[in-house]
Amino acid sequence: MEDSSKFILENLIKLSRSSEEKFKRGNFKGALDDKMKANAILKSKSCDENIIEKYRKELSILYSSKFDLIFDHKLKIDEIKINEIVNMLENKSKEKLKNLDYGGAIKALRRADKYISK
Repeated sequence: MEDSSKFILENLIKLSRSSEEKFKRGNFKGALDDKMKANAILKSKSCDENIIEKYRKELSILYSSKFDLIFDHKLKIDEIKINEIVNMLENKSKEKLKNLDYGGAIKALRRADKYISK
């Protein structure tokens, strides 16, 4: 069981880093595809709290910045509000995807990831 957890975590990290690289190169559709695969794995039954916690730590490393307004905002709001914001951003991403706005969709998902990171 431990091997499968490690494999799932490695896949999540690999997909997130791949998405970030594609985003930086301007390949928004590819970045969005990778991010959606990672989110599907996170929401599957094979992903437990331990994996999610380790993934959040990896996200905080991936998105670390000297000037991070989202991090400052997270300090002032509670977990319920964070979940509301994440859900709103995920819905916004779906809306943008329906309009074929891949750039807007991936930006909303990246912002949601910043809210769930540690």
